[in-house]
Amino acid sequence: MSFSVGIVGLPNVGKSTLFKALTKKQVDIADYPFTTINPNVGVVAVPDERLKKIAGIIKPEKVTPTIIEFVDIAGLVKGAHQGEGLGNQFLAQIRNCDAIVEVVKGFGNNLNPADDIETIKTELELKDLEGKEKENLLSKKPIIYLINANNKTEFSPPPVEHLVINLKDEVEISELSDQETKELGMKSQLDQLILNCYNILSLITFYTITGGKETRAWTLTKGVKAPAAGNRVHSDFTEFIKAEVIPWQKLIEAGSWVKAREKGWLQTVGKDYVVLDGDVIEFKI
Repeated sequence: MSFSVGIVGLPNVGKSTLFKALTKKQVDIADYPFTTINPNVGVVAVPDERLKKIAGIIKPEKVTPTIIEFVDIAGLVKGAHQGEGLGNQFLAQIRNCDAIVEVVKGFGNNLNPADDIETIKTELELKDLEGKEKENLLSKKPIIYLINANNKTEFSPPPVEHLVINLKDEVEISELSDQETKELGMKSQLDQLILNCYNILSLITFYTITGGKETRAWTLTKGVKAPAAGNRVHSDFTEFIKAEVIPWQKLIEAGSWVKAREKGWLQTVGKDYVVLDGDVIEFKI
């Protein structure tokens, strides 16, 4: 199971530019249980310094980040709810996403992004009104607003919380090495966008270390109990007998799983345990 974020906006605002920059971060999907990945879906690693630190002490053969899907949805136009510009098809794609990144241009002839935001809001609301479906409403999906800026033109900031990112620069950064970006003094803001998507969906990360062979991050909805976490790792773990849990900081402090056990820092939990962000868990079946 993965969580997906649809990239939406009016035509020619930078959606595909964002998708291109993001999918330069695309991870090898062979490890994930997807049957097919459409060309317009990018599987992107969630940036995670904690995973690097855990791997630093476990020294596994393999380190696997958790992921989030980004779906490049073609531009919406006014009247999309009535089928304009293949609108029904695109609105259906949005319905399948868990959240939305709405890209709005902040230069050229788009100096008042609030107008474009209102246009898309209206299309989503009108589509919801004409539909029989009362759940999974398009207009109620969590939205992150991203203003595509050129760092030269001033625009009127919209009255909603938003990120301002130069997407042209992001594509350039994505094609450079880390060394080159340092030398040029360029810094990507895409990690912040990915983390914002993670937060807006109320997601947390837990970790497994698989006997030292693989250190892996997993995504879970906040407030979920241990059996759901076990099922994320392997269907056999849904019926686990018990699990050992330690906060990632305590594992780092201990220096190893064995030393954490010696110090009595491993907590044995059952099926009622609510998984916390940053937990390192070993399931016992």
